[in-house]
Amino acid sequence: MEKNVYLELGYWVQKKAKQLGASDTALGINHSRSVSVDYRDGKVETLKESTQQSLWIEVFSKGRYSNHSTNDLRKDSLEKFLTNAVDLTGFLEKDEYRKLPDPELYEGQSKVDLDLNDASQGKITAEERQRRAKELGAYLEGKDERIISVASSFSDYHSESYQLASNGFEGQKESTSFSHGASVSLQGEGDKKPEGWRYYRARHLEDLVGAEKTAMQALARTQDRLGAEKIASETMPLLLENSNAAGLFWRLLGPLRASSIQQKNSFLADRKDQKVGSDILTIIDEPAIVRGLGSRYYDGDGVAAKTMPIFENGVLKNYYVDVYYGNKLGWKPNAGGSSNLTFKPGKRSGAEIEAGLDRAILVTDWLGGNANGTTGDFSLGVAGWLIENGKRVKSITEMNISGNYNDLLKNLIEVGNDPWIHSSFRTPTLVFDKVNFSGS
Repeated sequence: MEKNVYLELGYWVQKKAKQLGASDTALGINHSRSVSVDYRDGKVETLKESTQQSLWIEVFSKGRYSNHSTNDLRKDSLEKFLTNAVDLTGFLEKDEYRKLPDPELYEGQSKVDLDLNDASQGKITAEERQRRAKELGAYLEGKDERIISVASSFSDYHSESYQLASNGFEGQKESTSFSHGASVSLQGEGDKKPEGWRYYRARHLEDLVGAEKTAMQALARTQDRLGAEKIASETMPLLLENSNAAGLFWRLLGPLRASSIQQKNSFLADRKDQKVGSDILTIIDEPAIVRGLGSRYYDGDGVAAKTMPIFENGVLKNYYVDVYYGNKLGWKPNAGGSSNLTFKPGKRSGAEIEAGLDRAILVTDWLGGNANGTTGDFSLGVAGWLIENGKRVKSITEMNISGNYNDLLKNLIEVGNDPWIHSSFRTPTLVFDKVNFSGS
């Protein structure tokens, strides 16, 4: 379908739902296509292509609410679908908090061209996709005699969506993303076979880190795992690599949501405008970064996306408040979830910070674990390096860090100037003091 056809269909659905008895509606029509190619040891392992289109609708009727979705966009099928949806809504309990957003929340979208769509994506051929996936592995041929296996991949994704609400909202979005990467396994001592990887993602194909650099980083990160072992348990600084810092901070998103707070599942409840972290902890949600992987003009409710501080000099400034739980809590909605998270940068690079540490552990990989959003307790597996006098002296693995986010955030002692721009979590190198490492 062409874009105007999607919008015409959306308005037809709105009108039909109204005729069937809906008081209000919100709906979205989505179309997406993804292709991925995976190679292993120079041969195609998998080739996947998926094209999908769908419609979702929220029905509001006499104080009642329901939501529904379908992949069949033919009008005769949609008419039956809508009839059932509206009829079903009438049997549900009333929910006074289920309402469309106040139309004023739709206002104030960024005027910046976020440049989220790479028009060249539609011209990529099957041959080029295979070439790109294969060449990542080819760069590693003969680079290390201990290589057991190399896997490499390339994928691209295109989506367009159209969102309408019966009280005046209309939104359109078209975006692309590309990713590639390589993983390597090596023969270590005895039966040990360490593995490592490196993947990159970007909105535009030209922004992907080069294939050779990606492949060589994957090999180097695997070589770093050779001879890795536990060391004795100790409390010392944690140096967190910028590309892995998101593994620590995405676990905070749950406790920051209004739904968690309303349901009493957040250790950050009732702490807005209170000091919860160190003076150098400043995190901002920035939805208007050009080509940003989390960039957007509006959220799933249609609420205009705006720059918002989450932590400012250690003070908790905002929660993520969607419309429904905002109504329940009596709070003004601001966003249903995060966009791009950025940190106020420090003055030194990760390498400079590392060179200045007397004794610490550099974490380069997470090995599973869990965090309790209600209490803030966490226990996470880590791998990386023991740092002594600014040098990497021993590769470590299968160690754990444990503690509580209330303490960890307050023990942030340095922030780097090297944000990882290949993710919506644009995290720099971070240093936390007094972290408990459990080992042998």
